[in-house]
Amino acid sequence: MKVADLSIDELKELIGKVIEEKIREFVDPDYGLEFREDFIHALETSINSKERIPFEDVKRRLGLK
Repeated sequence: MKVADLSIDELKELIGKVIEEKIREFVDPDYGLEFREDFIHALETSINSKERIPFEDVKRRLGLK
């Protein structure tokens, strides 16, 4: 289908979708990307773990305190 074949409303909808997608890409450069399986597995393992690091320790490790 060519742009010339679109109605005004269809063209407006198409332009709106393109603008929305570009704004999302600008605000979030990772928009549309998917997590790798190994990352998902590591995240699930971490969530299910009972081990926790106190927030103060995290700040200290990152040099924020």
